[in-house]
Amino acid sequence: MNLIMSKIPEIREYEGWPVVTAEKMKYLDKKASMEYGKPEIDLMENAGKGIADGILSIAKEELLKEQSELKVAICCGRGNNGGDGIVTARYLKEAGAKVDIYLMPPKDSGYSEIVIKNIERAKEKEINITLLENGNIDKFPEIFSTVDMILDCLLGVGTIGKPTGIIRKIIQFMNKSQKLLVAADIPSGLSPDTGHHSGVFIMAKYTFTLGFPKTGLMAPHAQKNIGKLKVIDIGYPEGLVEEAR
Repeated sequence: MNLIMSKIPEIREYEGWPVVTAEKMKYLDKKASMEYGKPEIDLMENAGKGIADGILSIAKEELLKEQSELKVAICCGRGNNGGDGIVTARYLKEAGAKVDIYLMPPKDSGYSEIVIKNIERAKEKEINITLLENGNIDKFPEIFSTVDMILDCLLGVGTIGKPTGIIRKIIQFMNKSQKLLVAADIPSGLSPDTGHHSGVFIMAKYTFTLGFPKTGLMAPHAQKNIGKLKVIDIGYPEGLVEEAR
């Protein structure tokens, strides 16, 4: 790869928000909890609500669908990006939309505590959760044909490397679905720092980036893959926002 093209874009601000790298984002998340007393689960709750509000706006303005008519498939990874999607499902269900969660199985260590908590909350709302497994992966072209929109919550800013296995397949099915694709935080498969990809990535029509825009989303070569970009305010304290600048 051309080394110049692989550099991190130098844009510092987007729509008044500081632009950050993945490493800086992890630092800020930790500091929000440790020094500002902002629990991670609260940030996830705000993220899910913001994404849901954005989806409902798109449904009304672009798909001309009311909340009760909307059908959304949410594809979730094992980590916090998946957790954001699970929270989003709850808010969409409360708004009257039909929503199903398709979740990657846990690793041997299990899901994190906050992801488990939000899975429990989703089940309390009687939201259907199906695990993404080799035994059902080939059914997804048909599943996606029945929905209006697909939300990508598979891979977050902490993911490194090319999507493989089930995630690779589900990304390919999502792109081939011809449905409206929305990405949470960053399209799965794109580098959050440079905006480059390794050949397998979500081609989103909308990207709702969470908290702060990521440097990779500023790269000119990434624009065709992220679609329309919106920053979701998830409630970081003002002092932390200023520190991010």
